[in-house]
Amino acid sequence: MIDWTRVKELRGEVGAEDFDEVVELFIEEVDEVTARLKSTQEPTDLEADLHFLKGSALSLGFKEFAALCQSGEIASAQGRSGDVDLASILSSYEASKSIFLTNMQSELAN
Repeated sequence: MIDWTRVKELRGEVGAEDFDEVVELFIEEVDEVTARLKSTQEPTDLEADLHFLKGSALSLGFKEFAALCQSGEIASAQGRSGDVDLASILSSYEASKSIFLTNMQSELAN
């Protein structure tokens, strides 16, 4: 679910002192988009939102979430927004975020 190698790479790229800020910003921005998707009956910018979420997820190693966003983005781009399983995408994010936050310190200590 989480690509811890990517997480460690990102931490190396931004530095350990700035990593927590990057994580905080990631969660804040993704939470904002996912909240909007949850509250909207028919998202008007679904393709763009899923593209943003996919990129964010890839940067922080949320593999499963990124893959689901990519599938949804493709379906939306092909005019098949009704085929996008938004519930699974949002559920994957919540599960990934929980695992990430619970295990981040121990994974980065290795």
